[in-house]
Amino acid sequence: MLLFKTVVLAAASLAGVQMMSAKIESTAVPATDHARQVELWRKGRLERLTAADGWLSLIGLHWLKEGANRVGSAKDNDLVLAAGPAHFGVVTLADGKVTIKLDRGSKATIDGKPAREAVLLDDSHAHPTTIAAGSVSFYLIERNGRRGLRVKDSKATARAQFRGIESFPVDPAWRIEARWVPFDPPHTLETPNVLGQVDSYPVPGKAVFERDGKTFELLPVIEVPGDKQLFLIFADRTSGKETYGAARFLYADMPKDGKLVLDFNQAYNPPCAFTSFATCPLAPPENRLDLRVTAGEKKYAGGAH
Repeated sequence: MLLFKTVVLAAASLAGVQMMSAKIESTAVPATDHARQVELWRKGRLERLTAADGWLSLIGLHWLKEGANRVGSAKDNDLVLAAGPAHFGVVTLADGKVTIKLDRGSKATIDGKPAREAVLLDDSHAHPTTIAAGSVSFYLIERNGRRGLRVKDSKATARAQFRGIESFPVDPAWRIEARWVPFDPPHTLETPNVLGQVDSYPVPGKAVFERDGKTFELLPVIEVPGDKQLFLIFADRTSGKETYGAARFLYADMPKDGKLVLDFNQAYNPPCAFTSFATCPLAPPENRLDLRVTAGEKKYAGGAH
């Protein structure tokens, strides 16, 4: 693939789950070759985003009611999908458990197997139960007690008409070694999301750095217990102008020798920049920088918002 310049055109899921998580591991490239490292990271990011089951394939998010929910593309269903079999089957929410019974005519599979009934595991699991028929699939998500079906279609218009990602030029000056100040015990960061809910994340410490003669702080969180990277949800003075307004995301390896490396060249747009069917966190007040971060991904030209 050609080296990434300002615009990345070509070829993911924020998959595996926690948001099918947009978590992207650091690439095993010598730190001295920073530009190459960022280019490889961007290539992987693009491949994930544009994958057949990536965020661009989303075509719906349908919240379940208590009891039976008929699911399919026909208008007589309780949950009418944008594509797929006329009648997938019935999804039942009862006593906190979600089950499915497939319609015989749907030709759908459960986790790739020709079963008809199953208990649905949600996206808090490494492998949520996936129901699929042709190019359309869905799985269960849980958000603060609400349960819904996230629907994907590998033939989705957003995927077919993807316009590429525009990014700021790679700038080694935005690879910042911040001073790490640990919290003992860890703090908690209240983080709103696009559903109007508030999620709480543990904060093991803060990153402190200087830019343009001023001192700034960011609070990274532990997204999932046991994670080997820290997750940052931040906004800055480019947000809503050159970059996506709600937030950008950034992962950082765990601090070492009192330092936390923040490579803003790897700051990227949340799924909500590409689809209205995602449930992204928003930048909390504590992580809104009074600073123009001219690194990482810019606003998506074909954005959902």
